Amino acid sequence: QVQLVESGGGLVQAGGSLRLSCAASGIIFSINTMGWYRQAPGKQREVVATITSGGTTNYADSVQGRFTISRDNAKKTVYLQMNSLKPEDTAVYYCTADIRTLGRRDDYWGQGTQVTVSS
Repeated sequence: QVQLVESGGGLVQAGGSLRLSCAASGIIFSINTMGWYRQAPGKQREVVATITSGGTTNYADSVQGRFTISRDNAKKTVYLQMNSLKPEDTAVYYCTADIRTLGRRDDYWGQGTQVTVSS
């Protein structure tokens, strides 16, 4: 069974940095687009950044220039480097991946990791 496991969340002061990681495991034939979403209390889940298997990236306007998404295909891992963090970045961050496994292709989600930015 395919799983995505996130790590790296925590509490940081405004202006600080955090690095999130998300590793995929299980029977995986290929991983296409990977990404990070976030959901703040009382708000809808929103996309933060995505990266294709070829390395093309896209960012939400709110994080452009501050966050960097990357991936290590050999490790089946996606990263989110978050710099110049702001209180409004506080949310639960979820990774997602479009994965081809035994005879099917699905979107998988991690369990979420809390990021809290204090002012």
